[in-house]
Amino acid sequence: MRNIVVIDAPSNLGLRPPAPGTVPGCYKLAGALREQRLLERLRAFEGGVVVPPRYDRGDWREGDGVFNAAAIAAYTPRLADRIERHVRAGDFPLVLGGDCSIQLGASLALRRLGRYGLAAVDASADFRHPGNSDRVGAAGGEELALATGRGRRDLTDLEGLRPYLRDEDVRLFGIRDGDEDLAELAELRIPTLTVGELREGGVADMAEATLTTLEAPVTDGFWVHLDADVLDPEVMPAVDSPDPGGLLPDELAVLLRKLVGSERCVGMNVTIYDPDLDPLGTAGALLADLVVGAFIDENDVTP
Repeated sequence: MRNIVVIDAPSNLGLRPPAPGTVPGCYKLAGALREQRLLERLRAFEGGVVVPPRYDRGDWREGDGVFNAAAIAAYTPRLADRIERHVRAGDFPLVLGGDCSIQLGASLALRRLGRYGLAAVDASADFRHPGNSDRVGAAGGEELALATGRGRRDLTDLEGLRPYLRDEDVRLFGIRDGDEDLAELAELRIPTLTVGELREGGVADMAEATLTTLEAPVTDGFWVHLDADVLDPEVMPAVDSPDPGGLLPDELAVLLRKLVGSERCVGMNVTIYDPDLDPLGTAGALLADLVVGAFIDENDVTP
């Protein structure tokens, strides 16, 4: 069994402020999950913290493009260095965000190593780019577009490795039925499984069928990107953009076990949960249980 190495990537650079004069609280995600004894329960190794630059949008205005772009461009290679080191060593990096822009660090790391796929478990595709929107700004809602080479070059072509992901190597799970990006994704032939489709076909069966395509020998493996907002806000309200109609915990548990259980899965990141929106800590406890359950069944572990 590979060593699980927990790396903190507490970047909130890719999200809009929740209110004037404040910053997104998702940078506290790693600390909150650690408080749930995540490392001990997983018997994981310590991978340290990749400290992000300060959140500062300066005088940014709508229409200026991606805010905090220079900071994200500086942070992404540093996070990629840490992830790459552990993948090369045969470890399984578990990266605790942070907002979804940290996925660029994983994608860049794996692009350095070869050709890898992405299994994105997310309420939305995070596929906003200049070709489909005039609201480009928050990289946390644009990281898949950036990773596939769409958008400003200082983020899409780091180290001359554009694109970090090929369209045909991406699989999306848990997008809300009726999401506005579904038509474009279908045109680009990026496979998606909405919440309704997962339920109709059965989460386990649909995951296994899609997994066979991710495990195709054309790629060297794949990464799992988990955004907490894939869960229904009835059970996970502590996210920046809660969207009804999401997966239930038992459904997500099955999906994660299938994905992480693949020998071709090389790592995973967790994003978007905001402890500031979870004063009792119940949503954080649920998320920690789901992450642990992706790797082990604690009921089968002898104390």
